[in-house]
Amino acid sequence: MTPTYSATWRQRRVFVPPPAESVPPSLPQDPPIYSDLMRVWTDRGRTVPGRHDPEWVRLAAPLVTLGQFSDPRVPPHGGR
Repeated sequence: MTPTYSATWRQRRVFVPPPAESVPPSLPQDPPIYSDLMRVWTDRGRTVPGRHDPEWVRLAAPLVTLGQFSDPRVPPHGGR
């Protein structure tokens, strides 16, 4: 019985985009309504995207369990 498939392989073409210009594109500006909303939120102490949020940093910090960073061969509290 002869094989019914072709022995030739399709070659993949890799697209490489041309290098970008040396000047970065300018970022689009938010519409005024969003700028006003962000200002109101900031004035009220609320979280605003793209700004440092100390509460999030505190909540997302890893928890340290008792003895996690201690040497298991050393008794706690100096052997007392």
